Amino acid sequence: MIRIVSLIGAPTNIAVASRCTSMEPELLHLTKVLVEFEPQTRTERDIPQLPADFPVVELWRVLKGQTPSRDNAEQITVFDSVGFALEDFSALRYVYRKARERGIGVETDLIPPTDDPKDLFRHTRRGALRANLRRAA
Repeated sequence: MIRIVSLIGAPTNIAVASRCTSMEPELLHLTKVLVEFEPQTRTERDIPQLPADFPVVELWRVLKGQTPSRDNAEQITVFDSVGFALEDFSALRYVYRKARERGIGVETDLIPPTDDPKDLFRHTRRGALRANLRRAA
């Protein structure tokens, strides 16, 4: 089994929105965790597996400028979404608009062309490192 914590490099932002996805506690301890609504996050997703005083930041505080999204340029961030679709869409539109205003960002296909749709990981920076490894069934 490949542990995700060994594959993530800084700076990276990880957005977790599926109820079927679980983050490794070790990875969460290495990141700044952004959430939608702290009380709900503490009962759902990955945060309940952590101590009750584990620090999280509500996303609206970052968007309003009350706290930075990263504490340093190399920090890994995790957005642990519980699934407020309207909020997710609103945040996406806001970030997209700000990126366009500043002339930053890279447009990319959400689903890359691939000959193996079950191996999307190889399209990431870290996945490219293992692209030449032979698969064993």
